[in-house]
Amino acid sequence: MNILTCRGRGTAWRWRGYASGAGLRRLMLCHLSRSRALPRAPSTPSGSPSPYVVNGQPLIYLDSAASAQKPRAVIEAISGAMEHSYANVHRGLHALANETTEAYEKARENVRNLINAASASEIVFTKGTTEAINLVASSFGQSLREGDEIILSVMEHHANIVPWHFLRERKGVVLKFIPVTDAGELDLAAYRNLLGPRTRMVAVSHMSNVLGTVNPVAEIIAEAHAAGALALIDGAQAVVHGVVDVQALDADFYALSGHKLYGPTGIGALYGKAERLDQLPPYQGGGEMIGRVSLAEITYADPPHRFEAGTPPILEAIGLSAAIEWLATLDRDAVAAHEHALYDRVKSRLNGANWISEIGQAPGKAAIFSFTMEGAHAHDIAQILDRYGVAVRAGTHCAEPLLARFGLTSSARASFALYNTLEEADSFVDALEKTRTFFS
Repeated sequence: MNILTCRGRGTAWRWRGYASGAGLRRLMLCHLSRSRALPRAPSTPSGSPSPYVVNGQPLIYLDSAASAQKPRAVIEAISGAMEHSYANVHRGLHALANETTEAYEKARENVRNLINAASASEIVFTKGTTEAINLVASSFGQSLREGDEIILSVMEHHANIVPWHFLRERKGVVLKFIPVTDAGELDLAAYRNLLGPRTRMVAVSHMSNVLGTVNPVAEIIAEAHAAGALALIDGAQAVVHGVVDVQALDADFYALSGHKLYGPTGIGALYGKAERLDQLPPYQGGGEMIGRVSLAEITYADPPHRFEAGTPPILEAIGLSAAIEWLATLDRDAVAAHEHALYDRVKSRLNGANWISEIGQAPGKAAIFSFTMEGAHAHDIAQILDRYGVAVRAGTHCAEPLLARFGLTSSARASFALYNTLEEADSFVDALEKTRTFFS
């Protein structure tokens, strides 16, 4: 591994060269800045920057499925906007307002390009995937009647379950769930049997945040449309690890978050086909989303502004825009190959280990390793791993029905990202083996 120290604007970072794929393509990645000042280990003999440390150990961050670390480009884009060009957007006529509006709408165009939407007007900024799904459930739900059916899956994140339960409680909508197989795949035969004349919406994840399963959403969407239903896809995980084309998928709605995509928190987007957004009533009321307001009546703005009431997350959108532009400089296929090489290394090292069990082993799954350890609770596993500097997620991962399907109340999860290394994958397995001895 070659490490080149670079300096600029009073900061330092590292470029790392990764070999992945049959062609051993070289991928140059920026060493990410942490959001807080962490202690540093002593300088290495080569004089290259030392890794951050936690509990006296080099930090190995394997929690990117929850939230990814941020590249310097994102940090500088946000701080630069605050320092040099900030005002509220859309309604000002002065220079700063125009500059900020241009940056904000550029972010919308970058999201459009990221997922290949037909128009930037099909991109609604939200706080994240959760709000995007709530927006659709709330607005679309106004047209539903008692007995109408929504199809979800057992592997959904709570963000794609709870908003639909609101409609069950308030309007008598019927929820149906696609089962999950032992391998962690959706049972598509069962899905087809769930479709019926009262099906109004099918809402499923593109990629499971627990299992890493990549679902055949194009097929799921086509089946929904054939039954006369619409389709919403939770793309919070999938958009990070692969190329998404909403037109090719023919999705009616597609939701994503910025903070998993190496951008800031508090920003995400909802894609909706133009005709679908046109049919939806507003989600919230306030400034920006109106056409005219009088004491007697109101009219509404056209999408996407109809769904962006009040002052939007301006700085966060600018940060998301920078993250998308940064990601566009990378070879996405090489990134995916690199992430899979990390997962494969862990699997290879643990081959034959009967004291650890992986949850979900669907073919083609993403680089997420959710597991249980014999004789240990997931929370205890995470705490012991933290002693060795390894950061993993532990708990239900906001997917209680899925864990219940596998007879579990919790699990630990290591999720790999483009900034992780093979050395870190090895250190993770070493730490797992030490953790095991603690409980044996």
